[in-house]
Amino acid sequence: MIAQILFIIILAAAVYLFSKNAGKIRRNILLGKDTDRSDNPALRWKTMAKIALGQTKMVKRPVAAVMHFFIYVGFIIINLEVMEIMIDGIFGSHRIFSKPLGSLYGLLIGGFEILAVLVLTACVVFLARRNIVRLKRFSGTEMTEWPRSDANYILIIEILLMTAFLTMNAADHKLQLLNFGHYIKAGSFPVSHFVGNLLPGNADSLEIIERGCWWFHIIGILAFLNYLPYSKHFHILLAFPNTYYSNLNPKGEFTNMATVTNEVKAMMDPSFVPETSAEPMRFGAKDVTDLTWKNLMEAYTCTECGRCTSVCPANQMGKLLSPRKIMMDTRDRITEVGNNIDKHGKDHQDGKALLDNYITREELWACTTCNACTEACPVNINPLEIITEMRRYIVMEESQAPASLNNMFGNVENNGAPWKYSNADRFNWKERS
Repeated sequence: MIAQILFIIILAAAVYLFSKNAGKIRRNILLGKDTDRSDNPALRWKTMAKIALGQTKMVKRPVAAVMHFFIYVGFIIINLEVMEIMIDGIFGSHRIFSKPLGSLYGLLIGGFEILAVLVLTACVVFLARRNIVRLKRFSGTEMTEWPRSDANYILIIEILLMTAFLTMNAADHKLQLLNFGHYIKAGSFPVSHFVGNLLPGNADSLEIIERGCWWFHIIGILAFLNYLPYSKHFHILLAFPNTYYSNLNPKGEFTNMATVTNEVKAMMDPSFVPETSAEPMRFGAKDVTDLTWKNLMEAYTCTECGRCTSVCPANQMGKLLSPRKIMMDTRDRITEVGNNIDKHGKDHQDGKALLDNYITREELWACTTCNACTEACPVNINPLEIITEMRRYIVMEESQAPASLNNMFGNVENNGAPWKYSNADRFNWKERS
């Protein structure tokens, strides 16, 4: 009974803390401006099933795709076993699903063990890719000590959890063979029975090992759950809504700004009366609260995998731009804004902004708007939207566009085209040919 009470307390505390921290992230995301992503639900469900569930954009890098698939499937299926652990922990039972499932139970446990080995293999491969092979896309100015450590922490935690799972099963299996206590004969152990050869034969020692691994496994999972809101691995949860709310328009299609449209209509039609708003009008985005909630959701969904930066032509040419850094900076800034709200209230101003304090203008103007980053992202994140909105602010609010763009703007205004030639000379090239 003491063990059951202790388990219930730990479970309740873990759920409460996770809900509290996840609620803060939700609050931070909703600080962004509203945008409608409710159209075409059938296509949205299809997009989510294809990209988030089906992992279709991962296959462009086959080795990473296969290893990630092992971890992804293992994470989903092995955690079905966590349901049994939780029920056993609450009610003081042991392998409660074994009787109702019968022979299927042995098949499931055997499958879980094989998946555990695949997860272990994938984690070791990923650790080697990051720390021994040192793939280039895992480096960069934005990949400071914490992002690098975060990735390693998760892989190590998963290795420990899978090791504890297999060791728990190995001890359980040996206790079943000894007909010890409540350890009923249930399950199939194609992997852990080999691990059992490394364990002692004494029943009391085996019970200590089994119970120790049981507690380590479940507490480790609950700790992992509460680590997610502080980690890039929160994408485990946000990848699904993020892909559902994907931008379904063709890549590169810019949204019209209602404020600009109203200005143009007023110029063309003096009788046009635009709708007035109590909020001060601002073009583009200077800080994170000028972005949409979808932009902020994408920032929290970023996996920091570096695929976007690795295909960015500006980054490849040595320019300062890194699409991954754009997303990481956005996430860091909105988290800072949320923390300021918690400490000082919602009206607190810290005198900082996403523009200049986090993202430099050199980064923004290095972008070629080619959409390579949005195409490469495995969870449909769109760094270009943030870049273009901040560019809009620089041009339309500050009138600080680069000289080359100001020349183009003048040509468009005077000649109706980006070039310096007048309308009358526009087809002179045809005569020369």
